Amino acid sequence: MSVEKRIIKKYPNRRLYDTATSSYITLGDVKQLVLDNVDIQVVDAKSHDDITRGVLLQIILEEENGGSPMFSYEVLTQFIRFYGQAMQGMMGPFLEKNLQLFTQLQSRMQEQAKTIYGDNPVVNAKMWGDFLNFQGPAMQNMMTSYLDQSTNMFLDMQNRMQEQARTMFSGFGFPAYPPTRDDEKSPPQK
Repeated sequence: MSVEKRIIKKYPNRRLYDTATSSYITLGDVKQLVLDNVDIQVVDAKSHDDITRGVLLQIILEEENGGSPMFSYEVLTQFIRFYGQAMQGMMGPFLEKNLQLFTQLQSRMQEQAKTIYGDNPVVNAKMWGDFLNFQGPAMQNMMTSYLDQSTNMFLDMQNRMQEQARTMFSGFGFPAYPPTRDDEKSPPQK
């Protein structure tokens, strides 16, 4: 059973039209649809191109320009540096998997809080806030450790891939890649 996406049309005047409600909506409304887990697709009304990613990036940009940005300067510059690199194709799935793991962790913690404190949203929100304030340093250390492990795994994978590429293409003598230790041991080819 496939769930149909909710189609939002974007007109040249930059207005967004929700085809499900037959009304114009704002970028804030699109954000709320995403928060409500509604599967959306934004299409250019004139060309019919899928522009969903651009609209989602626009929402992220507005959030980042708001009071408390999520991405540091270092993270943003690293994102930019990955474009055009050999590892660019792997970065998206890598980040996606890490976000899935983070979401699962968040869900488990919310389920545990619900088990302990029940369904009272006021108590839940206050208790959850108190818990996070109290456990903030521990949570930060856990996330830092997780990110360090994740980074090390990614760098190790990158190094192994580079070494495999060097080994595979060592006979071609590319000037950009110095010979490996194995190449230095082998006799010169005539």
